[in-house]
Amino acid sequence: MIVLDTNALMMPVECNVRLFEELDRVLPDATDYVAPAAVRDELAKLADGAGAEATAASVGQDLLDRCAIRETTADYADDAVLELAQTDDATHAVTNDNPLKRRLLDAGVPVISLRGRNKLGITQP
Repeated sequence: MIVLDTNALMMPVECNVRLFEELDRVLPDATDYVAPAAVRDELAKLADGAGAEATAASVGQDLLDRCAIRETTADYADDAVLELAQTDDATHAVTNDNPLKRRLLDAGVPVISLRGRNKLGITQP
């Protein structure tokens, strides 16, 4: 199971990344994508705004169709991603948020993030 953060779902607009094609490239056998309910809620709030961030969040909401939504005890999206990423069935988390990336790596979770202009790579803990 791959856990996706808010900014991961916004990458197609913000970073010109073909998110699921890149995930298939770096993890060809991955089939289960999950986003915490807090990420869904954060995307909805951001999409209600204006400008490029709202557009990116709207695209992120569309990409949620490819993800299962899971409830967590955490209300804050980063905490929810960390909570899900530490479950037994999680193998990786996807984020470009550096503080969250550090927390995930410190917790022993491999992180998929942007490498170069529009390619993803895996950082092992």
